[in-house]
Amino acid sequence: MKTGVELIAQERAEQIEKHGRTINEDLKYNPSGELIMAAEALICDFGNGNWNKFPNRWDNDICRKMINKPLKERMIIAAALLAAQIDLIQYKEK
Repeated sequence: MKTGVELIAQERAEQIEKHGRTINEDLKYNPSGELIMAAEALICDFGNGNWNKFPNRWDNDICRKMINKPLKERMIIAAALLAAQIDLIQYKEK
């Protein structure tokens, strides 16, 4: 069984490699905390998430797909989104 950290790292790698969600993409499309908003939407109330908290310009089909996942999977995605936000902050600090 993988640890939480391993699951988060695997999800982050998938975001980058499979979905092309690189730092350059985040600079372009998520420059103002949208990744944090999406992470919050996925774990809001530890229930079914909160559709209204996703960034407005995010693809509705992708958001719907994420929010309909079980809580554990949503938490993994949310943590990977927060890791992406940390990467973005560090990149901007350079």
